[in-house]
Amino acid sequence: MDLGTPAVPDVQSQSAVNNASAIPSSNSSKAWIESFMGENPYFQAGFGLMGVGVLLGGIRQLAVFGNIALRRRLLVSVELNNKDRAYPWVLEWMAHNQNKTKGRFLPKSHRLSVETTVHERKNGSSSVLFNLVAGTGMHWMKYRGAWMQVVRERETQSIEVMSGTPWETVTITTLSKDRNIFPLLLAEARDLAMRENEGKLVIYTAWGTDWRQFGQPRRKRPLSSVVLDSGIREKIEGDVKTFLDRRRWYADRGIPYRRGYLLHGPPGSGKSSFIQALAGSLHYDICLLNLSERGLGDDKLNHLLSNVPERSFVLIEDVDAAFNKRVQTSEDGYQSSVTFSGFLNALDGVASGEERIIFLTTNHLERLDPALVRPGRVDLLEYIGDATPDQARTMFDRFYGTEGDEVVGQGNELKEIVRRGVESGQRISMAALQGLFIRYGESSKDAVEACRSHFAPEK
Repeated sequence: MDLGTPAVPDVQSQSAVNNASAIPSSNSSKAWIESFMGENPYFQAGFGLMGVGVLLGGIRQLAVFGNIALRRRLLVSVELNNKDRAYPWVLEWMAHNQNKTKGRFLPKSHRLSVETTVHERKNGSSSVLFNLVAGTGMHWMKYRGAWMQVVRERETQSIEVMSGTPWETVTITTLSKDRNIFPLLLAEARDLAMRENEGKLVIYTAWGTDWRQFGQPRRKRPLSSVVLDSGIREKIEGDVKTFLDRRRWYADRGIPYRRGYLLHGPPGSGKSSFIQALAGSLHYDICLLNLSERGLGDDKLNHLLSNVPERSFVLIEDVDAAFNKRVQTSEDGYQSSVTFSGFLNALDGVASGEERIIFLTTNHLERLDPALVRPGRVDLLEYIGDATPDQARTMFDRFYGTEGDEVVGQGNELKEIVRRGVESGQRISMAALQGLFIRYGESSKDAVEACRSHFAPEK
């Protein structure tokens, strides 16, 4: 080796070293992080981990808020619960439109529920149909060109004590630009429900604190089909119509707008049938209230009478059995929590509702407390008794007609049979006459002979 000659450094190697020192490798970065986490006293104390957690939580919250803001900006939802009157309408609308082009469920919806409906025919027969509607879960459907998400949920932990039914909701979501289809959808569901009940009488019963439809709507009974004694039908019908036309008159005079009727008489005289036919002729429904129902108290009774469905009669039958000497007791000895004073206050107390028509019926007027039948609670008291000769003849003519001398003669004969039976003190109810006419519907002669054997006074 020549010691006098200086060593010349390798330029290429020196450049590689400089580059390596200028740009740290992945291994050196990892080593640096490990060194920082291991030697930094603040990180070792937990502040570093807490900062990382806060950072990740902030990112997650930012994502949630962004999602909510985006949904609020682009989507709109409508929620219906099973306490709302429109809830069954929407379910029925879904069943009706599931195979329509303007509204249908996707074939991939595997969660379905069964809705059973009974359709009565004009000849008296009926048919049972089963409709598959959206069950609990998420569904997609298309209505008027807009896609919608339908979510039906059932809260099994939230069950109504009185009815035993769980809390249910249906939430319909679509794009914000299509929000105008919700009123159209609800109106179509309402019109469909009204069309199903058009020309029929709906019966409601108390279900806890709510009124719910009982069974399928019934065909309206013609008012002329209920044969009452002369002038009674016209009197009651005229009073109800006068009341309905005097809403403004009541308001101007500060009088509560409500009316009470009490029809009394023996069983089978046609009291309930007349009320049903009267409601149908006036396009009203009937709310049937049983005061002996278990669980019914003064507060629930007052709530029911204050929230009667529109255009409905409240019918309380056999009120004498419910309150005898101011004590309400059922046949099995059960005493209801409805008190007599609570019932009176529900009829015309300070908290009682208005725009209400109540019909009471009883077979024993003498058993009722005078406080119940006073004016203001019972505005019209009418007796509907057993069959008279004229009533029997009118019902005979409705069954067999008035054509032919033979039929006319048989009608006169029946009238005489009923007259002699009534004069002898025999009870002849309109229900009994109707039963015989139905049994011998094809032969007026056999019907008269049957009446003779049943109602002719013993010699």
